[in-house]
Amino acid sequence: MSSSVQRKRIRKSPEARRAEIVATAARIALAEGLECVTLRRVAEELTVRPGLISHYFPSVEDLVAEAFAMAATGELDSLLPAERPDGTPVQYLARYFALSSGEAYDDISRLWINARHLSRYRPVLRERVVRMEFASDDRLEALIREGVGLGEFRTDDARSAAIQILVVLDGLGAHANSDRTDRPAVVARLALTTAERALDLPHGTLDAPGATGGLPLDFSPAEAAEAAVDRAAADALTGT
Repeated sequence: MSSSVQRKRIRKSPEARRAEIVATAARIALAEGLECVTLRRVAEELTVRPGLISHYFPSVEDLVAEAFAMAATGELDSLLPAERPDGTPVQYLARYFALSSGEAYDDISRLWINARHLSRYRPVLRERVVRMEFASDDRLEALIREGVGLGEFRTDDARSAAIQILVVLDGLGAHANSDRTDRPAVVARLALTTAERALDLPHGTLDAPGATGGLPLDFSPAEAAEAAVDRAAADALTGT
């Protein structure tokens, strides 16, 4: 078999190659930081020439922003899915809090810290950070509105309740690089307490045994980012 035929068989479509680049950049960002997302670094991971990466991303700033957006989108879709057919709003909210702790969540918290810092100097990244912040607000607000409609939550301002919860989670996540072994239990539970107060739930509702029902309690930031990349590539192909 000629080498030209072999190359033709392994050649990837532009959409698949671009998705592969973004997924690789997202993995680097999660493991090493957004500063380490360079054309050369991504090319090394993919064992290709840097010129191939620059063909799809002439500016590394666009690649950094895309890597962050895909990692953040994967986080949002994994922790707080838009489609929620397998449980109640209370169960999905309890699951959200259950997954918003531990080493996996610390990885995504570090990425957000990193992105917000760098966005002071990188306008393309700043636009993506703001967009993803609004996406998080919207997604949690939608869950709260659903819960209000079903009588599980009580609030006159779902948007305000969502933002209160996310502000507390962001504040707790800001300590992802710190030793939290001596953190008082009341502080560790602050996001749940805020949610229960804002949504008029009895204390302990969101971390009681069985609060998450049978919903899966696993989260891998890297796998979630790659899934988000795959969905984006598929949407691009279908024009959705």
